Amino acid sequence: MGIKSRYRGRDITSDDIAFIRQLVADHPSLSRRALSAKLCEAWKWFQPNGTPRDMVARGLLLHLHRSGLIKLPVQKWRPPNNAVRHDRPQASLSLTWAPVEGPLSRIRPVEIRQVRRTGDERLFDSFIQTHHYLGYTRPVGEHLKYLVWAQGVPAACLAWSSAPRHIGPRDRFIGWSAETRRRHVHLVAYNTRFLILPWAQMPHLASHILGQVARRISADWTQFYGHPIWLLETFVDPERFRGTCYRAANWIRVGITTGRGKDDQTHQANRSLKDVLVYPLAPDFRKRLGVA
Repeated sequence: MGIKSRYRGRDITSDDIAFIRQLVADHPSLSRRALSAKLCEAWKWFQPNGTPRDMVARGLLLHLHRSGLIKLPVQKWRPPNNAVRHDRPQASLSLTWAPVEGPLSRIRPVEIRQVRRTGDERLFDSFIQTHHYLGYTRPVGEHLKYLVWAQGVPAACLAWSSAPRHIGPRDRFIGWSAETRRRHVHLVAYNTRFLILPWAQMPHLASHILGQVARRISADWTQFYGHPIWLLETFVDPERFRGTCYRAANWIRVGITTGRGKDDQTHQANRSLKDVLVYPLAPDFRKRLGVA
């Protein structure tokens, strides 16, 4: 049962290859998409909410096909390119509001709205594209977006997505094995963007928002995706920021990245090193993440 390939952290053995070849042979009339559904059913590949991991299975089949280890049927239908169909929002400096200034005690309560799949999502995307130094990047996988309002004026944006599969400092902090990480990494959420809009001038606003979102994000994630979140994480570029708001909100610095990125092939640093900060959402978060 030798290892023939590896896909998204899973070893693909010769027995796996033989099984998939037989699956294709037994269903010669099925499309690639239908075959991936059959594979999910056979291997019990389901998300925590019960949805088949169809895209993962489809990617595995294509990977094996391109590697010459299996032969898939001719592609019957080519889906539209979502990266083209979902245009990047336009930057617009005209998206400005009257300044909101003063102590947070006078401004509170701020209103935090989850805006994914709502009428305010395009506004959120435009703010990120216009005012965040990294601009807007369309999220992949599970993700939520929060737009914060103060006295009827948009004041901040926070974007969250599925966590990277492997981050050394985070994984050591949790103490999980590779297999435990593979089964539980979906219970970690990654803060990909945090933007205080330029007209919102309120001391301590950022740390206050982080605290408020931490209280609700697990319930929001469960509503959208059928499972909770037990740990939050983010990366801070120390060449640009100090991460003061995260530290003020009791986030924990657990280490620094390698600077290689998720698609590294050279094992050489090719980007700036970033501080890794995490925030547990339960006292027993390690147990909930599968660590005995």
